[in-house]
Amino acid sequence: MLHGQITEVILKAFYKVYNTLGYGFLEKVYENSMRVELLNMGVNVKQQKNIKVYYEAEQVGDYFADLIVNDLVIVELKAAEEICEEHEAQLLNYLKATDIEVGLLLNFGTKPKFSRKYFTNDKKKLIR
Repeated sequence: MLHGQITEVILKAFYKVYNTLGYGFLEKVYENSMRVELLNMGVNVKQQKNIKVYYEAEQVGDYFADLIVNDLVIVELKAAEEICEEHEAQLLNYLKATDIEVGLLLNFGTKPKFSRKYFTNDKKKLIR
């Protein structure tokens, strides 16, 4: 599994944060808590990193990644009832817009749930 070791660390942090805080906080509380926990686990974390989005070599927008871990995994956080198709599409688009190939969608809903997405660089070359 691509970047399996680091995604295991991220998921361990996710469950620790969820088990400590539970359900019902705003996404920002979970985001800040995940940053603290991941730093405590010894990984490099960038929070709210600006990523430029291009269309035909022209910048057409920006998005801010919740977390980028070790420059290898985009972590998108939600605090919703369920992970929905729109959340997964959002993460996949983030992967398409970057050189990062692996993303985790972590939902701090009534039950902790996650989704792992891949978009490899060989596919990105086809759409750029």
